[in-house]
Formats: sequence, C-alpha cells, structure tokens
Amino acid sequence: MQKLKLKHLVAIRWFHWINFPLLFLMIWSGILIYWAYPIYRLGPLVFFPKWFYSTFHIDHRLADGMALHFFFMWFFVVNGVAYIIYTLVSGEWRLLLPRSWSAFEDAWYVVLHDLHLRREIPAQEKYNAAQQISYTAIILMGVGSVLTGFAIYKPAQLAWLAAMFGGYPNARAIHFILTIGYVLFFVVHVMQVILAGWNNFRSMVIGYEAAQAEQSGNAPQRLAVAGEHE
Repeated sequence: MQKLKLKHLVAIRWFHWINFPLLFLMIWSGILIYWAYPIYRLGPLVFFPKWFYSTFHIDHRLADGMALHFFFMWFFVVNGVAYIIYTLVSGEWRLLLPRSWSAFEDAWYVVLHDLHLRREIPAQEKYNAAQQISYTAIILMGVGSVLTGFAIYKPAQLAWLAAMFGGYPNARAIHFILTIGYVLFFVVHVMQVILAGWNNFRSMVIGYEAAQAEQSGNAPQRLAVAGEHE
C-alpha cells in the first residue's frame, strides 16, 4: 500500500522553479553578449559557429543581451541569497552538505548505479551523495558567477574584485566556464529527473512523493490466513 509522503517544502519548490527560468534567461542573454567578443575556443573549434548565431537570431543583439542580463541578474541574486538564508535558518543545509570526504566515493558509486554498472546503491537520506555534492557545487558556482559578473561589469569601480580573480581576462574566463558548468548541470539534472520517473518529479511540483506505507508485523500473517479460506 502506498501513501503520499512530504519530501520538498513549499519554499524549496518555489526557489527551484523561480531559479530555473532565471538561469535560462541569464545564459541566453549571456550568449547575446558573448557574440560581440567570442574569444574562447576548444582547440580549432569555436563554441558557437556563425550559423548558430544566425539561425537563432543571436547576432547583432549586444544591447538586448546586456539589458536582459543586467535586469534579470538582480532577480537571480535575490533568489539565490533568499535560498541560502532559508537553508541556513530552516536547517535544510544539513541535508544538502556532504557529510564527509567519503561522500565523493559514495557519489561515484551512485554514478555507476545510474549507469547500470553497479547493482547496489549507497545508503541515502533525502539526497544521495552525488546530489549533495552537485547541489553544493551549484550554490558555490552561483556565488562565483555573481562575483565574476560584477568584476567584469564594473572593472574600474570594482578593480579590487577583478584583482581577486587575477584580473579582468581571468574573471571573464571564469564567468564563461561557470556558464558551461550550468549547462552541463542542467543536462545531467534533466536526464536524472527523467530516469527517476514521475514520482520524483511530482515531489518537486506538489511536494509529496508516493512511498510504501509501513505495515505491522501481523499484517502479512492475516493476509495469508485470509488467502487460505478462499
């Protein structure tokens, strides 16, 4: 017998669903800005070829990109700060942070389990070790994106901040790398949600997931007895 069990509180769900479109808009507007000075490559390969810009009408939209980026940046910051404060006040951080260095070993076992290369999965509570590490990392990445973003937004007024990252070029490179990290996290996250199924997705929508109800020790015996008289 199944029953609905509370998994995600209302605040956590709100922070999650507000952050999703904000992060998408930040990445999209960032690409509009990047078009004006696309300096990064993977060897001979550029990240975004010319056909990509023209197909999605990204070219020649620097002003649009800057306006969107700097507008939604404040919502992204406010939502992120509110989330961090909430996790600290509510005690949710205890479930999110990895407990020890062994969490990295457990996270690797979780990955092997997800790839169907390992049958057993390490013991977990609300979040497994891989989730704890990735969710903690995404918070740190958010802090890094905001700080490097301010450093390259106001490099003269915030020269000390840019210097913390080794200067303007380094701050811009870190900002770009973190953006790639968001995209990779998003892809992996969506794949995990699909593999986990509807029950896991529902818990982030309504807060509850279906779980097996605990039965008393005598319940199976009564069922067996009832079956004998049929």
